[in-house]
Amino acid sequence: MVLRKLSKRDITTKLKAMQEFGTMCKEREVEVVKGVLPYWPRIYCKISLDHDRRVREATQQSFEQLILKVKKHLAPYLKSIMGYWLIAQCDTYSPAASAAKVAFEKAFPSSKQPEALVFCKDEILNVLQDHLLKETPDTLSDPQTVPEEEREAKFFRILTCSLLALKKLLSMLPKKEMHSLEEKLMSLLSQNKFWKYSKHNIPQVRSAFFELASAFCQYLPELVKAEAPRVCPAVLLSIDDSDAVVCPALWEAVLYAVATIEDCWSHVNAKKGVLPKLWTVLREGGRGLATIIYPNLLPFISKVPPGIAGPKLEYFRTFFSSIIQGLSSERAVASPSESSAIITAFMECLRFAVLQKIDEEDDQRKIHQMLIYDQLIPLTYAVLKEPRLQNGPLFYQIAETLSSWEAKAELSNGDSTDEVFQKLLSNFWDHLLKMCVLHVDTLDADEKSLFAVSGMLEILQNPKSATKPNIRKSLKITFTDEDESERNTENGKLTEVRNSDSEIQADLQHCSLLRKEPLENLVCSLAELSIVYVNEQKSEQHLKFLSALLNSFSSNRVFQVLLEQGNDASSAEAESQNEMKAHHESPSVQFLYMNLIPWLKEDWRKDTHFLVDILYSVLNCCNSNDERKIILDDLTKMDLKWIIFLQIIQKACSSTTKLSLVSDWLKGDTLGERLVMLADDLCHLGLKPIAASSESAPSERWTLLSLVLSQHIKNESLIGETFVERIIDKLQAALSKAKDLSEAGNTEPSVSFICDVASGFFSSVKGCLLMPSSEDLLFTIFQLCAQRQDATHLTDLLVCKLKHTWMSGVNSLVRQLRSMQKQSTFLHKSALWVKNQIQSSSLDVKSLQVLISAVSDLLSKLMEADGQSGYLVGTYVEHVMPNKTEWGKLHESLSTEWMHKPLLEGRLSMNCETLGSCVMLCGTSKLPGHLCTSALLSKMVLLVLENGTVHGNDDAERKKIDNIIAELLYSLQWIEELENPPYLLQEYLHMLEEMHITYEKFSTLSNTASLQETIFDRSEEHGRLWSLTMAKVIRVENTASCAMKQLFKTTEGFLPLTEGRLHTLQCLSPFLIEEEKKELVFHCVAKLMTCTQTELSSTDGAFGCLSILNSCLNDRSIDCDHLLPGILKIIISWKNDNEDSFLFSCNLKETSAQLLGFNIEMIRYLPLLLKYSTAPLADSEWDFIMCSMLAWLETTSENRSLYHIPLVQIFACVSCDLASALSAYFEATAPETTGNLPVNLISEWKEFFSEGIHNLLLPLLVKVTGETKNASEGSFQNSVLTSLGEALTYISKDQLLNHKLPAKFVAGQKTNLPDKLQTLLNTLSPLLLFRARPVQVSVYHMLYKLMPELPKFDDEDLKSYGDEEEELALSPPAALMSVLATEELLLENILECVPVGEFAVIQPLSDEFCLVLGYLLTWKLTLAFFKAASSQLRVLYSQYLRRTKSLNKLLYHLFRLMPENPVFSGPTSEVPNKDTKTFFTEELHLDVKGTGVLSSQIPRLACSVYHITLKDLPAMVRLWWNSCEKRVFNVVDKFTSKYVSSVLSSQEISSVQTSTQLFNGMTVKARSAAREVIATYSVDDIFIELIIQLPSNYPLGSITVESGKRVGVAVQQWRNWMLQLSTYLTHQNGSIMEGLSLWKNNVDKRFEGVEDCMICFSVIHGSNYSLPKKACRTCKKKFHSACLYKWFTSSNKSTCPLCRETFF
Repeated sequence: MVLRKLSKRDITTKLKAMQEFGTMCKEREVEVVKGVLPYWPRIYCKISLDHDRRVREATQQSFEQLILKVKKHLAPYLKSIMGYWLIAQCDTYSPAASAAKVAFEKAFPSSKQPEALVFCKDEILNVLQDHLLKETPDTLSDPQTVPEEEREAKFFRILTCSLLALKKLLSMLPKKEMHSLEEKLMSLLSQNKFWKYSKHNIPQVRSAFFELASAFCQYLPELVKAEAPRVCPAVLLSIDDSDAVVCPALWEAVLYAVATIEDCWSHVNAKKGVLPKLWTVLREGGRGLATIIYPNLLPFISKVPPGIAGPKLEYFRTFFSSIIQGLSSERAVASPSESSAIITAFMECLRFAVLQKIDEEDDQRKIHQMLIYDQLIPLTYAVLKEPRLQNGPLFYQIAETLSSWEAKAELSNGDSTDEVFQKLLSNFWDHLLKMCVLHVDTLDADEKSLFAVSGMLEILQNPKSATKPNIRKSLKITFTDEDESERNTENGKLTEVRNSDSEIQADLQHCSLLRKEPLENLVCSLAELSIVYVNEQKSEQHLKFLSALLNSFSSNRVFQVLLEQGNDASSAEAESQNEMKAHHESPSVQFLYMNLIPWLKEDWRKDTHFLVDILYSVLNCCNSNDERKIILDDLTKMDLKWIIFLQIIQKACSSTTKLSLVSDWLKGDTLGERLVMLADDLCHLGLKPIAASSESAPSERWTLLSLVLSQHIKNESLIGETFVERIIDKLQAALSKAKDLSEAGNTEPSVSFICDVASGFFSSVKGCLLMPSSEDLLFTIFQLCAQRQDATHLTDLLVCKLKHTWMSGVNSLVRQLRSMQKQSTFLHKSALWVKNQIQSSSLDVKSLQVLISAVSDLLSKLMEADGQSGYLVGTYVEHVMPNKTEWGKLHESLSTEWMHKPLLEGRLSMNCETLGSCVMLCGTSKLPGHLCTSALLSKMVLLVLENGTVHGNDDAERKKIDNIIAELLYSLQWIEELENPPYLLQEYLHMLEEMHITYEKFSTLSNTASLQETIFDRSEEHGRLWSLTMAKVIRVENTASCAMKQLFKTTEGFLPLTEGRLHTLQCLSPFLIEEEKKELVFHCVAKLMTCTQTELSSTDGAFGCLSILNSCLNDRSIDCDHLLPGILKIIISWKNDNEDSFLFSCNLKETSAQLLGFNIEMIRYLPLLLKYSTAPLADSEWDFIMCSMLAWLETTSENRSLYHIPLVQIFACVSCDLASALSAYFEATAPETTGNLPVNLISEWKEFFSEGIHNLLLPLLVKVTGETKNASEGSFQNSVLTSLGEALTYISKDQLLNHKLPAKFVAGQKTNLPDKLQTLLNTLSPLLLFRARPVQVSVYHMLYKLMPELPKFDDEDLKSYGDEEEELALSPPAALMSVLATEELLLENILECVPVGEFAVIQPLSDEFCLVLGYLLTWKLTLAFFKAASSQLRVLYSQYLRRTKSLNKLLYHLFRLMPENPVFSGPTSEVPNKDTKTFFTEELHLDVKGTGVLSSQIPRLACSVYHITLKDLPAMVRLWWNSCEKRVFNVVDKFTSKYVSSVLSSQEISSVQTSTQLFNGMTVKARSAAREVIATYSVDDIFIELIIQLPSNYPLGSITVESGKRVGVAVQQWRNWMLQLSTYLTHQNGSIMEGLSLWKNNVDKRFEGVEDCMICFSVIHGSNYSLPKKACRTCKKKFHSACLYKWFTSSNKSTCPLCRETFF
């Protein structure tokens, strides 16, 4: 099957089949695979030549598997395969070729391979000859199926492979077998077709042919000689073949042919056929193949016989001129490797030409002259002119050539060789001088070519001083010593990096005199020329050239020449310098003073590098270091530019030789003092308000400072140590000033530079921080980084720099402290500074964050100090930590506002007035010191724990750590207890989370048992906030077996009670198990029974015990009901004995805090008694409870002026809570439980006590809210309002209507309500705007009870209206509407910027929250009022809402207040399924105490209002929706159909199902699944069925009415009725049942004989439900007055719609 697939045409099929075949060969048994062998040769021979290369590769791979399996069983088939196998090994697709080779190697080991080939050689030759001579594209592929292009490609590939295979065969056959081939090959070589391959148009074929030709020359030289007439022309005449594929093979063949065939030149015409072609190739620069062709030139010309190469002079001239011409071609110049190859070949051939023996001396001299004058010098000239060639190998080659000539010139063999070469050399130098002068002796000499000249001279002087450019770009690693010299070639300028003079000197000694003298003469001539140009023409490039010359040739002779020239130029100056000459004999120094210093002083010079190089050349010629120091000190005193000194020092740092010249000067005082002055200037430069600097860019001066501070040679600083210290001092002083300057703009560059200098200094200088000045600098930088950028006025980039700087400084510090036991002043100073910062209460959150980050970074660095890190970190933490008294002060700095919440909630009880006046936090923008300190220290401790670097005594360290974390928890608890923490504290908490400063983090790093013990001890000692902190920890740890519980020893251990113990017990009580609680309760009851009168209000007496009792009873987890009435009896006994202790109806001004605390606990006990006691109470006990409650409420009511005192306020709250508890108790009593109550109790409650409560509390609410216009949330006022409001929600409707409030009316208010009711509305409605949620919610609950009572008064009034012509509108209660108008205005301002459909998040309890809440509650009341109204009234009210546009505004606002996904948190799905709880499916209960989540209250309320609006005003919402712009339209539609429609539809359908309304003659059914309502109407013999279908976006979409069966009704009439029903359902604001009832009335009236109104074709009016009453006097038709009014206004006529007569 597989073999059959192999013969298919499709490539993919073949490929897969071949791969399958290979796999089968691998996996099947040997015998099975052997069965394939007879068929394999035929398949292989065909498919191994396949056009697709992947198929060929797969074939060879499968063949390998076959060989591995069958091994020697392949032998019988070898002969038929071998030819093709050899061709496959030469495949042009290398993976296929290598696969074939691998298979071949697997079949035959390398020793057996020649034998195998010998065995098959005849067959191989037959195959190859066939391919080379017989086959054509059409015989190899089927012309019918294969396209021509593919056929040819295959043919050419096989040709190439066959030629290469023949070469391979020749190379692999043993020598002795060669002669047996000759005969066969003769027949091949005798064919013309074979030789034509040398001219074939496919380069691969030509290349293969030349490779084969080389092989013939190599292995069968005799045969080649015999065929010379054919071989020579074929090879030599192709010498100009410029194909990159062919060229390497061609030149190999050329060299083989020239070497193998002695008489090869006799078979070609060299002068006409070969050499011209060669010259052409050379003139064209090798046509891009120079690297291949040129290395072959020397062997080639060495084989050209004299006869051919004559006359020599012309021959060589043509040859070298062609090469030079080729070098100038663009391609050769652009490629460094090409130009190198050309130049190298040129020089090789030149040396060969010079060495040629020529009989006549005259000729030889001419040739030499021509080679130098016409060839070498022009080439050098060309190279100097072309920057791209200047870095090539020419100068090195010339130097090498000169060396060989010099060697020959010094030899005296007796013949005249030495003279010849001496003449040659002198000739060369003469010409070179002329050429260099040509370059230099021109005013606009090119700078690059000048540098090339100096570079060339340097190479000629000392070729070893520069590494030869490597022609191949190979990677080399060199290790350079400081004494070794390198050359940097940059932008074509040769600039010296490190150069050892001693080495140059040594080399110059090696240089023969033959080189030295002419070279020095040449240099002197050029120097002389240059100085003339410099002095007379101020030529800059000549000065640079001179610098480069002096760099390599700094000898006194050169300077002497320069001086002489200089003197001619300025003789006057020479006289003035006479004394100087007396001092300085040496010409170099004279040159310095006369020429160099004036040049250095020239201000216009931008570039002074080369002048500094001349300075070094001068120094190099000086005799001693002292002399050098005197010169440099002189320079320092002169007012030279700083950049010159920077360059002197930079060059010294880069070369040891140069450093040795200037080291004495560097260490000297002259330079040191100047640098200190420089530092001072620079630091002041940035700090002066106006930076007036003599130089434009101070950066180079900073660089100089940085260099002298940071650069160290052999562990010594460049300049003296004392100067380093003084410079650092200056920098530190500058930075500390920068800290206080607020003009950020000026300090920035200065600070930035100081950073760079300091950073370099810290990171590169060992032991730098041993100096006090550098520690101060480090401290100053640390301070800048640890403060907010607002304070330091630094940019981000600068802060980043500063941070990097001090980090590198601390790194060095840590390394130093490791090696030397020495205290660091930096660490000590910075710790004290940090401590001061955090205790000063002057930080905001951002500042604290920056400080913590800086200290964390510092600690992280300290932890890297091996061995010492624990000690360093420990002492640092120690320094930062406050002592006991400081902690005390920090605790006091926390305001006592926190107590309010725990006292109100009864978690803590207090009976002392320690609260003081409460400091309000709202205004402050700085964090209290305690918060900062605990956060910073906790971060430090967590870092220490994370790294495990605890140092010293474990227990002591443990205690320290626990104390710090305890303080952090204390801070967090303080924030948690604040009722409404300001934004600042929320930011602080967020920061702690971000920085991972949390208890969770601590508990992951360490065991918390000892921390809990610490907190417990603090709680027992101090109570208050510590007790709450303890409770929090227990809750977080969530452990019943929590360590704290073990600390709760026995109850006796807590007696006598102190405040601390009381609070600890109160906070522990929720976590105690029942037995422990019981024991605690028994102890307290026992103590209560034995209490004396004096102990009633003391902590260790009744007050304490009642507090603990209340805490234990609060969560109803113990069973001690039987004790509760007993405790009541004890309380009653106290009252009987000492009524003064009970604050009944009294003024609290003089009352002690202890008594207040005692009363509060008693009042707290009574609701718990009602809640949990199961035993019935006696009549007298009920009396006591009720009367006490009223008496306490009276006290509350009378003392409202004292509510600012916390305990009075809590007293007021618990009194109101007691009233609420009693109201709830009696509201919830079921008939079966009333049996246990005394007989008249309930009636007494209703008639007297309840009345009493509300007569006290309702006026109290009005008074309190009247006095405080705005109860801000944090104020204590709010808590009274909450409890008061809660109590008032129990007021009944009758009690409200019989209120005793003072009358309140508003001028101009239209109303139909009685005065008492109007007063109540006018008093309560404005409170919906009150800025306190509890007031708003309780007022809402009260007004909600009134709403159903109000419409009836309008109803009575409606009858008096009659049928006016214009559309009527009636306002809902005016008091509500005026509140609504106020709210609308305010809300517009808040929400107008939020697009409709986007969710506006309202911050809970903000002013906006109260406003939105009031607005939504007002609407809830309005809608409740609307719902209670009759359908006629609704029309009038809705008309009013339409006119004022209030409803439209409401709907727009709702779509900003409802969340996009109103689902209760949990997994949300795209399509809400039936079980998804949304804000629409769940009822909203508004609680005064607001136990729900406040953040979701507004969104839920908004959804609730939207729900009611859609339900009760569907027509108005529909009208609004249709008028919306497209985006809003879509948002509303999508939201409503997704979340509300399904709820409303199902409610509507179920209301139809459960409706009790009975129609005479009409039945109504509902189908909830199909959302349909079916109404059947029958009267007499008429039967009508209507199907009402609710849309998916009900109630926005139109309700469709379809007809079912109908009997006895005309079609037109039927259509009218359907249209009417549809209109009613669409346009009336009510339910389906109301719409149907309207429609039925209409049809009934029709049957009663009332005629339709001819305008709306309906009996009953669609919106005001009136009958047609207005009749036309002419045609007697009746119309609805509303329809007529519309007709008249829209047509602008007053004619009857039917008869067109005037209507009057």
